Amino acid sequence: MNQLSDRINNLSTSATLAMAAKARELRAEGKDIIGLSLGEPDFNTPDFVKDAAIEAINQNYNSYTPVDGYVELKDAIITKFKRDNNLNYSRQNIVVSTGAKQALFNVASVMLNIGDEIILPCPYWVSYSDIVKLNGGVPIEVKTDITNDFKMTAEQLEAAITPKTKMIWYSSPCNPSGSVYSKEELRAIADVLQKYPNIYVVSDEIYEHINFIGGHHSMAQFDDMHNRTITVNGVSKAFAMTGWRIGYIGAPDWIAKACNKMQGQVTSGANCIAQRAVIKALEADPSRIQYMIDEFKVRRKLILQLLDGVEGFKTNEPEGAFYVFPNVSDYFGKTFKGKTINNATDMSMYLLEEALVATVTGEAFGNPDCIRISYAASQDNIKEAIKRIQLALS
Repeated sequence: MNQLSDRINNLSTSATLAMAAKARELRAEGKDIIGLSLGEPDFNTPDFVKDAAIEAINQNYNSYTPVDGYVELKDAIITKFKRDNNLNYSRQNIVVSTGAKQALFNVASVMLNIGDEIILPCPYWVSYSDIVKLNGGVPIEVKTDITNDFKMTAEQLEAAITPKTKMIWYSSPCNPSGSVYSKEELRAIADVLQKYPNIYVVSDEIYEHINFIGGHHSMAQFDDMHNRTITVNGVSKAFAMTGWRIGYIGAPDWIAKACNKMQGQVTSGANCIAQRAVIKALEADPSRIQYMIDEFKVRRKLILQLLDGVEGFKTNEPEGAFYVFPNVSDYFGKTFKGKTINNATDMSMYLLEEALVATVTGEAFGNPDCIRISYAASQDNIKEAIKRIQLALS
């Protein structure tokens, strides 16, 4: 008899983590799986960051940390926000968490009541929808497609707003599409929101530095949106620090205070050694991680060229992050070895089993016509993976 809570029984498993687990299982059986499912840079954490962690260990940092983060780290975050984003925050606006995922969960927990609607431009990061549902909210999906680079327009936003709308959550650069909202596009969205002063925005900027168009823009840069925007960021992607688990928010002080209160009852403060290392990471000029962005740009060009040769895959050119999000619906209804591909989930499983390449279904991101392919992998692996995909689909 299942005595688990309805909450956990109704919760989806993270599709990206599930695919990674499935790929590990097949590798354990001796199969040569190429993993293009996880959003994890294949670089090592920069040496100057590792050195700061070693120094912190030798200086005996081993005690509980302040729930909302070390003051020195908060100051580094404040400096980073000003330098990179032209955002002005004070210490009371900053909360450091165990990864940006916890930061997002904190925000949902302190902002949402049962029945509140959250607008999610599709495709959205895989966990947004379930984080919203776990906290009593109702995800409202706004469909976009490849023809407009998977970006929500101001008109689409306005059409989705109801009296129950509480928040909008989006990422730029976007996971999974790689789309980047321009200053003009964000301003148009902000203009709509001027008519609805009780709607708040979560701007997830975890990929801000992995940007190939030379300009990142934050919703909170606009004076009329600064006090209605929660800016979420972290070091996992740009600094290749996924396992260090440090994320943070810049938010109105009353929201930050509530997140601090929530976190105090759930995990308390984030890891002491990781925090000391992140101080050095954020104090550094972004030019110190440019070599990673340059390599991602080379890989983007490579994977787009290779995917051009895969019949039935429709791709656009992503402007940031390290994903492509091809539309694969040309294959729906086709059958191979008795298996019919009805949707993106079937396509992802087909590619895993037949091509031995792990991708992620777009269904998990709110788009059942696409799959997400990560190019945070070596050029050799990208070449071999696309060759296998082409062969499996020919």
